[in-house]
Amino acid sequence: MIGVFDSGVGGLSVLIEIRKALPDADLVYVADRGRAPYGPRSLTEIQRFSAEIADWLIDRGCTTLVVACNTASAAALEELRSAHPGMQIVGMEPAVKPAAVATSSGVIAVFATAATFQGRLFESVVSRFGEGRTVVTTACPEWVELVETGHVEGPMVESAVVKRVVPAIEVGADTLVLGCTHFSFLADVIGRVGGPGTRVIDPAPAVAAQTARVASITEGQGHLVFAASGDRDRLADLARALAGLTADEVFPFP
Repeated sequence: MIGVFDSGVGGLSVLIEIRKALPDADLVYVADRGRAPYGPRSLTEIQRFSAEIADWLIDRGCTTLVVACNTASAAALEELRSAHPGMQIVGMEPAVKPAAVATSSGVIAVFATAATFQGRLFESVVSRFGEGRTVVTTACPEWVELVETGHVEGPMVESAVVKRVVPAIEVGADTLVLGCTHFSFLADVIGRVGGPGTRVIDPAPAVAAQTARVASITEGQGHLVFAASGDRDRLADLARALAGLTADEVFPFP
């Protein structure tokens, strides 16, 4: 069984891809909506939340964990792997490496949360793969809020995306990295605002492919279970509206 978690509904973008790659796998998805958003929180808090969720998923039989949250990955991925050395744990890494290959202008824009940019993981990725490239970072907390309330199209979304994307385009960015799983649901708008010749890189398919490589799936029936802190019914509604996903059961977390 594979456990997937995020601060809210953003990780559903990864869950969709995992179901495509592993249709028979039993999946448990935790949305910590009662303590979201993670972006403004301290790294210490996010580490604690991530450890609690990981322990909860492992106690329920998960043999592979997917940290489908860039903020939690930036804050806690190393700590989770140290705490569970025998566990396969897949995290989100800002896609600077493929962006560095794809860019023609040499300018890459990364859109994420403030906490993602503060984590050691982002600094490491940029130092390893961003040499010779200009990496423009933009925190977009309002994008997270839009997705969490089910808004992925329309004038309000367009305005919020224009506010963040246009300045990056104006300084020469031709490759836009979605550094938050929530932003996958805004990819069409981001690409439209970016205009012709702009590439949008969404890491969700690559994370799902990595999960398929490392997960030990010997049996499964394709069951999908949701768990949520906060409003469970709202999670179920958003999962259907945003991702076309319907869970077999919805549990409270913790």
